[in-house]
Amino acid sequence: MNSEALSALIAKNPSLKAAKAKLEAMEPGAYCIHRSWGFGQIKSYDDGTQRLLIDFKGKKAHAMDPAFCLNTMEVLPAKHLLVRKETEPKKIAALIADDPAQLIAEALEAYPNHATSAIDLEITLTQVVGEDKYKKWWSTAKKAVGKDPRISSPAKKTECFILRETPISAEDEILEQFNSTRSARRRIALAEELVATVAKKEIKTDLVAILKAVADAVKDSNQLDASERLYGASVRDDLAKLAGSAEVFEPSQAALIATVRDLPAIAEKIPVHFQSQFLDLVKETHPIECRDLLFTLLKTSQGKFTTECINFLVENGHAEELAVALKRWQTEQNLRAPVLLWIVKNRHSKKFAKLLNDLITPRLLGAVFFAIDYEALQASSARRIPLADILSEDTELIADLLSTADPETARDLANTLMLNQGFEELTKKSLLARFIKLFPKIQSLVAADAEGKEEQLLVSKASFERKREEYEAIVSKKIPENSKAIAIAREHGDLKENSEYKMAKQDQQVLMAQKTNLERDLGRARVSDFKEASADQVGAGTVVEVRSSATGATTRYTILGAWDGDPDQHIISYKTALGVALLGKKPGDTVKVKSGTSDENYTIVSIARYADKA
Repeated sequence: MNSEALSALIAKNPSLKAAKAKLEAMEPGAYCIHRSWGFGQIKSYDDGTQRLLIDFKGKKAHAMDPAFCLNTMEVLPAKHLLVRKETEPKKIAALIADDPAQLIAEALEAYPNHATSAIDLEITLTQVVGEDKYKKWWSTAKKAVGKDPRISSPAKKTECFILRETPISAEDEILEQFNSTRSARRRIALAEELVATVAKKEIKTDLVAILKAVADAVKDSNQLDASERLYGASVRDDLAKLAGSAEVFEPSQAALIATVRDLPAIAEKIPVHFQSQFLDLVKETHPIECRDLLFTLLKTSQGKFTTECINFLVENGHAEELAVALKRWQTEQNLRAPVLLWIVKNRHSKKFAKLLNDLITPRLLGAVFFAIDYEALQASSARRIPLADILSEDTELIADLLSTADPETARDLANTLMLNQGFEELTKKSLLARFIKLFPKIQSLVAADAEGKEEQLLVSKASFERKREEYEAIVSKKIPENSKAIAIAREHGDLKENSEYKMAKQDQQVLMAQKTNLERDLGRARVSDFKEASADQVGAGTVVEVRSSATGATTRYTILGAWDGDPDQHIISYKTALGVALLGKKPGDTVKVKSGTSDENYTIVSIARYADKA
């Protein structure tokens, strides 16, 4: 704004005099960023209307009151990255591609005191680099920035990136951060960075003090759990080698894993990059028991540690024993979800073909369904189940597992799918379509399901309350919170480029679908205390003792409502395959239940009322 226009504006509104400097910056050609409209450029000032005319993306010559803009708009300096993206596009593109550390350094130069919060910088970089490319680019760029002696990188997003007046080495920066923290976890993490940074450089005497502090943390800190203490001991020992120390530190890594029963809990929390070293340490510490310990660790493993355990067993000559163990676990229904996930992901691997060939059967699909159903029972409905995801995403998986199935087995598995609580209804229909492609006669299941949509469900009071509470949480808390999130995101500007708005709208769709499904289920439910159940025949609300014809072992099952289930306590829903098979039967009757590719026969020994036992 020129001096005449500014004087006229202040004369009309004297309170603007204090903001004269900000108003002077609103001159034609200046770039700005508005709270709602985003990035733009001031094109001119209309003296008649006393309005700025600003070009925003998708909205040209937008008229705005300068007084209103004081609190909602920031005029950007010429050195700001968003401005330079417009004025020096080739140079900024080159820095993005070839020198991200220099890009960050130049970005910080545009800020007062050459510093800005990590959140602010990342918002700017997202716009400069492009939302679709930013995440991948930033994961690489951060490493280059972390090594640049000119830039101080924050440990948290709420802290600041700072362009230093005097560059310091990465080693000195780590030492500075190490000395300024008293957190045992943070000190161990910084010591690990220090080992990587100075491994090929001349050793400094500072390492002695660092080593002592890490050793003290491992020995005495009450902040660390068993896995953190073990990992800290590993970092301590690496630091001792680097410092040339001959001191023997306690506790040793071997001492920290000396108690066998502690190993599964330790393995569950160790860092991914330490997993292989951990297995080597187990082998070295427990040479005689090593093989059995490895199988125990595999059985309870999760994520990448499952792969590490299997690779370790194979590389140490236990491949045949591993194949036998996996088959036994499958027979015993002890294949846990992470191991099942590894099996289906690696079923076409040349390295593991011999190991897995005999496992890729309909029985494995039954185990997969059981594991998904079990995990769904243990978790809230919103929790992601990786095994269910891969079953949906891998379009060849069901075909591979059903390749040796007969029509009856396929139908039973399809029925198990339709009763599974780990899938949404649309996903079930999509997976069922893959069954139908292989076995067209299963189409009748779809028709039966469609006809039974309004079937009344018998449910326990506890399970009904859980469903109702879940519904109330969605209606009274999650949906209103989502509506607020949508409103806030809408304020950020152009909806086409607004990732927060898109994510909030996606969440809205999920919540509304959950609300609809819960309303349908609650509407079909009939709450029962199961006192109407009879001990004359099996029904919902009975406790049934059955004897296996194969083993002679007896098991007592409690059959309750459609939403009840606790495999560990042998509580099952009357809608499960076993529940359906038992319904209406009397003592002495024998039922046949399909389990994978084999039939299991059970004889009913006795029936009691659940209400009498409760």
